[in-house]
Amino acid sequence: MKQVRVRALYRAALASGHSAPFNCISMKVYYPCAYSDSFEERNTGAIPVDKGRCPLPVVILMPGINISHEGYSWLATLLAESGFAVVTYSWIGEDAGVGVSVTPGLNMKRLARRHYGRKPSSPAIKAILKELKAMQADSLLKKQLRLDRIVLGGHSAGGTMALLNANHKWFPGIRGAFSYAAHTAANTALGWPEGSIMPLSRDMPLLIMGGSHDGVIANSAHRYGDQENASPTTAIERTFHEGVKGKRGGRHLLIVEGANHFSFVHPLDTSTGRPYLDQKAKGSKKKIRAYLGQVVLNFCDHVCNGDAMSAAEVQGLCDTRHPLAAIADHK
Repeated sequence: MKQVRVRALYRAALASGHSAPFNCISMKVYYPCAYSDSFEERNTGAIPVDKGRCPLPVVILMPGINISHEGYSWLATLLAESGFAVVTYSWIGEDAGVGVSVTPGLNMKRLARRHYGRKPSSPAIKAILKELKAMQADSLLKKQLRLDRIVLGGHSAGGTMALLNANHKWFPGIRGAFSYAAHTAANTALGWPEGSIMPLSRDMPLLIMGGSHDGVIANSAHRYGDQENASPTTAIERTFHEGVKGKRGGRHLLIVEGANHFSFVHPLDTSTGRPYLDQKAKGSKKKIRAYLGQVVLNFCDHVCNGDAMSAAEVQGLCDTRHPLAAIADHK
């Protein structure tokens, strides 16, 4: 019998306030399964959840602009194997500032300086949470989801949305957020002064990651009034040092040696997005992904399950004594 550990369900969520056809979000929900090779499973493809791992905390992975959700399947599979339900999604919309594109869901008006912090800036989250609630009521995952234990995560623009929308007041079930190749440097076109860093929630565990060879961030510095500082990491470091306030603990900064903007994506589709701006990664791409996966997994395990060993693992992985940690810090 072929070993099957992870399966996924497809669902559709509707984003209120958006007109068709740009109001539909296609979701893929990964989960740990219990494959028995029964006739029904072979006939229908419907494989039940592994109830020995349930109830399942939830991770929502928010994509970068014009990046396929399948580029995050490696991480979704890793997390699902470890006992999480993981949502990846594709939303073709008009609100990303680049015309029609795959978007994590951006409300640009709510990112403007005079509106920032009042309401969520990603309409995708509310729509996805509503559909997860429907799945909890009627699906293969019926009554098996922990909707009070949710982690927002994301890459690039999706990572920024994860960080900016991890707020208990808006979404009480969210326990923490992680990002890769993302920052909260404010766009001057939205009324922010040059060099502004948008502040994050004071009471949320955070994991803010980036790569030492991120050419996309370096080549986008002009958007934030920082044309002279074409740095791959400065905006990410400033997000941690200036955007993260307080000393509650559980907030981590990690810059990965040799990683670039798209080290978080596998396989990478070079026909969309802006991979042509990126620097060449150094070292083993597979080892970098494995490292990132372990950091994210342990962070989510600690945030959702309170696992003390996972907390210690995050601390150890986000340490400059690790050969892949170029820069690391904690608050």
